[in-house]
Amino acid sequence: MALKPTIYKFKIALSDFNNDHYDSIQLTVAQHPSETIERMMVRVMAFCIQSANDHEKLMTFTKGLSSVDEPDIWLKGLDDQLHLWLDVGEPSFERMKKASRLATKTMIYTFNSKSEVWWKQSQPQLSTIAVEVYQFDWEEIKSIASHANRTMDISLTISGQSMYVAIGDEQVELNWVQLQ
Repeated sequence: MALKPTIYKFKIALSDFNNDHYDSIQLTVAQHPSETIERMMVRVMAFCIQSANDHEKLMTFTKGLSSVDEPDIWLKGLDDQLHLWLDVGEPSFERMKKASRLATKTMIYTFNSKSEVWWKQSQPQLSTIAVEVYQFDWEEIKSIASHANRTMDISLTISGQSMYVAIGDEQVELNWVQLQ
């Protein structure tokens, strides 16, 4: 019998000072049985960072780990044209090369303890294609994930390359850098 995904519900108050974007977002996210809580939280954080730029009303989570032909998050136009392909983790060059041909904008958010090694190995090839690469701080991601519950009220404030995450009485600063 196949394992079922775990469902998380997020109510997010988003303040993005970089883009003067303020919103309330309701998300229902399925955590794949083989997905870590840290990876799922990175998907949520990346979604929120992109929401001001890419109109979150049209951005959607895909089947993700359940489908090798889809990114973690995408933005499709009403004409079904792919505007954004967003992957989380350490995707292969071949995958991102294909994605950069299919989508107008291609992005990677890398986050774990092996992302430095992945970047050193992948950077020469990835620099040949149009892809934006961002890296979250692994310790900060683990801290955010440690506060995860099945139903969450979160306040996010984005300023510069930082996000201040308030979950209940806890606050965590999440930083990222653009690698490419």
